[in-house]
Amino acid sequence: MTDDPDAHDHQHGDDRDHGEHHDSEDDHDHDDHHAHDVESLTAAVVTVSSSRTLEDDPAGDAIAAAFESAGHEVAVRDVVEDDFDGLQSAVDRLADGGDVDVVVTTGGTGVTPDDVTVEAVGDLFEKELPGFGELFRRYSEDEIGTRVVGTRATAGIARGVPVFCLPGSENAARLGSEEIIVPEAPHLAGLAVRPEEDDEENEEEQEETTEAE
Repeated sequence: MTDDPDAHDHQHGDDRDHGEHHDSEDDHDHDDHHAHDVESLTAAVVTVSSSRTLEDDPAGDAIAAAFESAGHEVAVRDVVEDDFDGLQSAVDRLADGGDVDVVVTTGGTGVTPDDVTVEAVGDLFEKELPGFGELFRRYSEDEIGTRVVGTRATAGIARGVPVFCLPGSENAARLGSEEIIVPEAPHLAGLAVRPEEDDEENEEEQEETTEAE
């Protein structure tokens, strides 16, 4: 399987001066923004390939290392062939199982006939996250230039779980996970389940009110 360009050894720096002074309003906004973050994520990493194994999976290793170095747990590592139904079923089971907070796939996001990850996983999305693919391609452009048009990295929410689809190269997997997914997944995972939690809280409040009356 031919996947996306693998020249993603990206050095992403930030020369902006982040001042340490925040007034009370800024602190309040920051706390509110992160109020629903998942502090410790449980992640699933799925490598889409007909030739890789768990013992020979540098892209999956890079993603797992990014989560673990940030203090999160990788509970599932799997290798799935680039088959539409098999891949879709695997990701759907992970998202619906209630055991993981985020799913990351690597591989199958290119333009060859057997690159079916985007189509298979995309059908599961209740909400798309177009900003992920846009940002990933912007970062990648520094390394691979206009070849970035062949990179179809995407993300969305499936059954209340953020799912990210990265290219199959080790450099691309490292870039996407370290620079974007790991920093943002706790917030997205918290927001994705927020309505259900809020409904439960509202039901409890209503029950307490009824009992008091």
